Amino acid sequence: MRLSRYFMPTLREAPSDAQIVSHQLMLRAGLIRQEAAGIYAFLPLGLRVLKKVEQIVREEMNRAGAIEVLMPTLQLADLWRESGRYDDYGEEMLRIKDRHERDLLYGPTAEEVITEIFRAYVKSYKDLPKNLYNIQWKFRDERRPRFGVMRGREFLMKDAYSFDVDEAAARRSYNRMFLAYLNTYARMGLRAIPVRADAGPIGGDLSHEFIILANTGESEVFAHQDLVEMGAPGPDIDWDGDLQPLVDQRTRLYAASDEMHDAARFKKEVPEAKRMTARGIEVGHIFYFGDKYSKPMKAVVAGPDGVERPVQMGSYGVGVTRLMGAIIEASHDEAGIIWPDSVAPFDVAVVNLRVGEAAVDQAAEAAYRGLQSAGKETLLDDRDERPGAKFASLDLVGLPWQLIVGPKGVADGVVEIKRRATGERQTLPLEAALKAIRG
Repeated sequence: MRLSRYFMPTLREAPSDAQIVSHQLMLRAGLIRQEAAGIYAFLPLGLRVLKKVEQIVREEMNRAGAIEVLMPTLQLADLWRESGRYDDYGEEMLRIKDRHERDLLYGPTAEEVITEIFRAYVKSYKDLPKNLYNIQWKFRDERRPRFGVMRGREFLMKDAYSFDVDEAAARRSYNRMFLAYLNTYARMGLRAIPVRADAGPIGGDLSHEFIILANTGESEVFAHQDLVEMGAPGPDIDWDGDLQPLVDQRTRLYAASDEMHDAARFKKEVPEAKRMTARGIEVGHIFYFGDKYSKPMKAVVAGPDGVERPVQMGSYGVGVTRLMGAIIEASHDEAGIIWPDSVAPFDVAVVNLRVGEAAVDQAAEAAYRGLQSAGKETLLDDRDERPGAKFASLDLVGLPWQLIVGPKGVADGVVEIKRRATGERQTLPLEAALKAIRG
C-alpha cells in the first residue's frame, strides 16, 4: 500500500476530552473517529488491527474446540422475558419497537439467544459437550461512556457459551477456556494474570477475570510473582486430556484485583520477595452459571438415565475492541504506539526520504516489492513530506519496522532499518536489511 493513496488522517494533538493514553493515541494515529458518545468509526489502520485481534481470538477458540456462530445484534424481548432479565437489566439496555410494535433490544450480551438456539436442536446428553461462540457487536447504553474503546457503548465482543450434562463436565469446558484465554493474550504480546472473580449467587470457584499488566491500568493487582512469570501454556495442549493440573498450577498461587484482595491472606501465602503489586486492565471474564438460563428457558437434555435435566452452562467473554485499547495502554512510549508484531496494521514501512529523486525512488520501490514478495504487509511512505514529519507520523502509528531509504545511503549501497519497539537502528545493504526484517 502506498501511503500517498492511503487514508491515514493523523492528528498533532488529541482532543481535550481524551483522558487516557490509548484513547489519545487511537485518535491521533487515525485508528478511530468518534461519531457519538461511546460510538466510534474504525478507520483503515484501526480496522486492520481490529481484524487481527479478532482473528487471534477466533483461532484460539477454534483450537480449544469451540464452534463459531453469528447471532443477530437485535434480539426479541420475549426471550429475555423468559429468562427473567428483561425488566431487571436496567437502563443500559437499548429497547426498540419495530413497525409491528414488537419489543426488540440491541443485545448487550447473548445468553438468551444462544440458549434458544441450543434448545431447538440438542435433546440428548450424547450430543454434549458443545461450546458455541459469537464475535458480534454489542451495545450497552452506558450513562457515562469514557476512555474511548475501553468503556464505549458500542463494542465488538467475543462471547462463548458452553453446554454440558453436569457440573463435572462443565468444569472441563471451563478449563479449556481458561487455558485458551492465556494463549490468546500471549499471542498479542500481553502478560495476562487470571484472578478469581466474584461468582455471585451461584458461588463456587469457577469465575475468573483476566487482567493484563499496564502502568495506566484501572485496577490494582496483587499477585505471586511466579504466576506473572509463568506465562501461557502454549499451543501444544491435549485439549481432550486432563487439563486440571495446568489450571491448578495457575490458580493455586495468589492473584487478586483490588475488589477481591485479602491483604492478610496475601501476606500469609506469598513470601515478601515474591509479592507483586501492579496496575492492570481487565480484558476477559469467564464464568460458570449452571442452569441460570437453561432452567427457566427449558433447555433440557435427556441424561444417561433417560431423565430430562437442564444443561449446565458457562459464558466466556473477551472485549475485542477493548483489547485494542489495552494493548496500547501496555505498549507505547512518548512518540506513540508500539504494536506487537501479531496485531500491527502493517509489518513495515518503507520510508522514501527523497521522493522524486530517481535512484532513491528506485531503491524504495525495490525494497517495497521485496518485502511484499516475502509476505510482509508493507506501507510505502511515498509522501512528498520532510523526513521529520514522516518519522513522527510513523512512530505515532507504531509499525514494528521502518526501512529508511535516503540519497546518502543509496550512494553508499545501504539502507537503514529501525525496530520500533527498541529504537535499535542498523545500516545494511538492502538484501541484508530485507533478511533482518523477514526474520
